[in-house]
Amino acid sequence: MDTDLALVVGIVIAALSVPSILSALTDKRAPRASAITVLIAGGLIVFAVQGKPGGYQLQQIPDVFVNVIARFMP
Repeated sequence: MDTDLALVVGIVIAALSVPSILSALTDKRAPRASAITVLIAGGLIVFAVQGKPGGYQLQQIPDVFVNVIARFMP
């Protein structure tokens, strides 16, 4: 798997798990599924950062998003 793709997928999964965590907490339930998705997202992000020589800078993340999306647009 490409490290840029792993980073983007990890960030998107992490962002989408936030509403699930908040919903579980407001309903006084344990956020089990949300915790699993956060772990998956964290694993993808760690994989991407460790897999790219030199890692990522915060200024590079928007460019990475655009490049990944541009690869899948016809």
